[in-house]
Amino acid sequence: MSRWESLEGSPIPLGISWIEAEQAYNFAIYSKHAEKVTLVFFGDDLLKPVYRYEFEHLRNKTGPIWHCRLREALLAGSSFYAFQIDGPKPGPGFEWHTFDPEKLLLDPYAHDIYFSPSFDREAARRPGSNWGRAPLSVLDWRKPRFSGDQEPPLRHQADLVIYEMHVRGFTYRENSGVASPRRGTFAGVIDKIPYLQQLGVTAVELMPVFQFDPQEENYWGYMPMSFFAPHDAYCVEPESRHQHLEFYEMVQALHRAGMEVILDVVYNHTCEGDERGPTYSFKGIDSTTYYLMTGDPKSPFSNYSGTGNTLHTSNEAVRQLILDSLRYWTKDLHVDGFRFDLASIFLRNTDGSINTEDPALFGQIAADPDLADVRLIAEPWDAAGAYQLGRLFPGFRWMQWNGAYRDALQKLVKGDPGMVPELMTRLYGSSDLFTDERKYALRPFQSINYITSHDGFTLYDLVSYSHKQNWANGHDNLDGHNEYSWNGGWEGDHDAPEAVLKLRRRQVRNFFALLMLSAGVPMFRMGDEFLQTQGGNNNPYNQDNETSWLDWSRLAENADIFRFFQGMIAFRKAHPSLARSRFWRDDVRWYGIARHPDLSWNSRSLAFCLHGASVPDADLYVMINAYWEPLEFGIHEGLPGDWRRVVDTSLPSPDEIVPEDQAPVVPSRSYRLPGRSVAVLIRA
Repeated sequence: MSRWESLEGSPIPLGISWIEAEQAYNFAIYSKHAEKVTLVFFGDDLLKPVYRYEFEHLRNKTGPIWHCRLREALLAGSSFYAFQIDGPKPGPGFEWHTFDPEKLLLDPYAHDIYFSPSFDREAARRPGSNWGRAPLSVLDWRKPRFSGDQEPPLRHQADLVIYEMHVRGFTYRENSGVASPRRGTFAGVIDKIPYLQQLGVTAVELMPVFQFDPQEENYWGYMPMSFFAPHDAYCVEPESRHQHLEFYEMVQALHRAGMEVILDVVYNHTCEGDERGPTYSFKGIDSTTYYLMTGDPKSPFSNYSGTGNTLHTSNEAVRQLILDSLRYWTKDLHVDGFRFDLASIFLRNTDGSINTEDPALFGQIAADPDLADVRLIAEPWDAAGAYQLGRLFPGFRWMQWNGAYRDALQKLVKGDPGMVPELMTRLYGSSDLFTDERKYALRPFQSINYITSHDGFTLYDLVSYSHKQNWANGHDNLDGHNEYSWNGGWEGDHDAPEAVLKLRRRQVRNFFALLMLSAGVPMFRMGDEFLQTQGGNNNPYNQDNETSWLDWSRLAENADIFRFFQGMIAFRKAHPSLARSRFWRDDVRWYGIARHPDLSWNSRSLAFCLHGASVPDADLYVMINAYWEPLEFGIHEGLPGDWRRVVDTSLPSPDEIVPEDQAPVVPSRSYRLPGRSVAVLIRA
């Protein structure tokens, strides 16, 4: 052997890698404070190791990284592996170590995870051995993992419409039209691609698909166990131990249909929780490296995430872990973008303070050529009060979930007073937040506009409930994203009068019409297009049942709503004037009922004309009446007969949205718009 690495292993790359020339595996793990590291290999018998390897620090350690290289012949019969790590006992202040030498620990870089039938979360919560009951890293890496050439990320621009989806909930009901056992899986998503194409969306944003604890009460998936392994329950054949292949097949199928794949990723905390939670990986590897600590032995883990722990993203090892994860999902699995949960945590220093000037993770992501074309979306706040929406967020090319847009549109459509000035700003692209002044030079498309998301009511429940119902575990949504709901005069659906039900459908159309007419990028949650309901539950994070699974029978029941969504998406995609790379500026003229917009407190009406010649595109005239009585809007541009009515949310289906070539001419210089309605005209 002429290379030292052949005998001692290499500290790079981290995780497990296959060395073809040597027919050997290389293992590397970061643990700054570890004093003893052992690798344990298992076959079918999870209580009797096939092989054990004890690292020697003079031979198998470089800086904080422990490494070794083991020939496959030594590991014959092995299918799984785990680490055992020992180190200092809990110390004072920030040295609150949580080593447990008897615990079997997951490799943080494992790409597939195996859960035995005897897996037990409680064994991970108790001190001592969890043998036979621990999740294990899958060993077999020799087989070719993927087929097909490397492809650049898909990148929609003016036609980008994002559909937020939960993989399991999307197809798990029997009435989804997906055959068992594909329901609730990545394969089930493939089967529904024709539906997504029919709807017209151009990107799917998948709620977390990273492996999470199957025995924790967790449906949404925002409690990751691994940052590399796809969740096994979303696979048709989880026992194949190659979950990443089923995920990859889904991505390829969506790409063939022209749809971007965006992952909702959680790099701010893990499922290990606080001192009362389980030890699966990071706690036992080196808790003071991977987690922010308080210095208080009674409550040692900082909790800026609201879930018990917070990843120490100001630590270089944690940043490398995040970057390596992003590269894997991008380069190997061909994901097009990421939505970062609680992204303000990335600004937290070791002491928990906020660094808005130059947080290292943003600079590393920006400088990484492998991530140069990847779509980056931030949820620009955390659970402890940090809020960096718009220009306050340090990722200058990132898109952001615009909570201000959500709140303003919910209040306006509900009928709250004083909203017209802010409505103008939100429709325009939220230029107060994403300012294009020379210092910042931000763009309207960086605003992800949405009315509802997984985090709160469905769109139908937003117009059907004024109060939260059936709270999960008795807890309201901590973010308070539903305070502007309004039931239309009757709580819930039971015995609701026909007039109330009609109003709710109109309000849903109003919301979606305004979303599609706004500068910025629209996003909506799965099922809103056919009035999916959660029965008023605004926080079903742990409801893996019919509360959260899409009820596809509602598609036939609400075909008119689906048709309206379909039509508005097509209208937006046909008019790039709405979705420009720059703000509308001189191309927009604002009006009210009269020539000038009414910005008074009691005003609930607004109109605007968007000129399309510079794009080029047709001129559009939009009228918004959030008042409860009809209003006569003057049409303050053009002559009688110049405009055709394409959308009027007050009209019954199918007249509420019509093809442009069939749109009736507006014969006069005014348009009577009923209360709580939106109308869109196009210049003939």
